[in-house]
Order: sequence, then C-alpha cells, then structure tokens
Amino acid sequence: MTEQTTASVLFQTAYESRYTWDENFPGYSADVQLVQTAEVYTGTIRINSDLSVEVTGVADEQVEEGIYTQLRDIVTHRKRSSFEQSHGKHEFTLGETDSTGAVEVLVKGDSMGSSYKIRGKEICQVSRMMGRMAFVIDTHKSFDTGSGYIASRYDAVFRNSKTNEISSILKFEDTYEKFGDYYLMTKQVVQEHLDGNPSITEFSYSNIKLLKPAVV
Repeated sequence: MTEQTTASVLFQTAYESRYTWDENFPGYSADVQLVQTAEVYTGTIRINSDLSVEVTGVADEQVEEGIYTQLRDIVTHRKRSSFEQSHGKHEFTLGETDSTGAVEVLVKGDSMGSSYKIRGKEICQVSRMMGRMAFVIDTHKSFDTGSGYIASRYDAVFRNSKTNEISSILKFEDTYEKFGDYYLMTKQVVQEHLDGNPSITEFSYSNIKLLKPAVV
C-alpha cells in the first residue's frame, strides 16, 4: 500500500465512522432556552427533513441568530454525504504520529489547508486556515451510538494566521439523547475564553418531537 492509499483509507474509515442522520431523517421541533450570564432567552426551533433550520420567538435578534448558527453547525456534522462527494478530489498523505498514537493526515487539493489527526477510527483533530483566521479543534471525548461516534467534549482554538496570536478559545460539552431512531442534541455548554475573560453560554433543548414524514 502506498503512503497516499494508507492515508486515504485511514481518513475514509474515520470519516465514515461518524454518526450522521440517514435519508429517512424526519426532522424535529423543540423548545430552546439560552442562558448567558444572568440573561435567559427562550424560543422554539425546528430542523426540517431537508435540514433547513428555523428559529422563532426569541426576544433578541442577535441571540436568535446565535441559536440559528449553533443549529446550522449541528446540521453540518449530522448531514450524511459520501466520502467521494466530500473528499473525492483530495489527496492524503501521512504526517507524524503524536505521543497519544494519533496519526496526522495532510490534505492536498483543499482550499482551506486542512489537516486532521486520526486516533483509532475517530477524527480527533481538525486544523484549517481561512484567510487571516486559523483554527484547531481537538476532541477529548466522544460516545459510540452503535451506528457512529459523536464528539461530546472538544475545544476550538482560533488564531490570527499571520501573527499566530490566539484570538479566542471555545470549550464545548454536548449532550445527546435518542428520540425514535435518532440521536439529537439536548444540551450544549460553551465556555468562551476571550482576552482572559471566560463567559459561559448554555443551550438547552426540551419538548423535542420528531416531525411526521411527509406523505408522498
């Protein structure tokens, strides 16, 4: 096996081991509560079967936008697409193996200069650069749903790609529960460390109901 083939197989195995929603995903609705410092906001959300997102009833427009962005991130990670669709044009090479046994996989042909670390059958690090912003996401804990893994505790470090100066550190802790055939997020706690001042934002989802599939 050539190095490129080995790197490609390693990454493809980890990519296909992630938990994603299948083509029968009906969508769901829920009540949302966002707590930030002393402020509490509530509203309703809906992720449709086509993975479009709706957020309504939140008193503050900026908070509503923040909830929408968070749900779009969830959809990005749960959306199922084949390895060929997502990475068919990329070439992979092996980098170094770190002290934990995680193997670096470098990507050629990716506009964001992506690289990954694979431990076992899981992607445990994502590194990307977009213009002046670079970020590294490290997964510290995940759980096995029986049909793929979900990252449950992870950090994101954002830097200025020119100066390498850290601009922000986010620490995430996610909770998922099973509803029908699908695992859905019920809580996310985000600690943001900006200029040495930590702040905590907590998203909670309740009254979760799967939507009825459309009758064809």
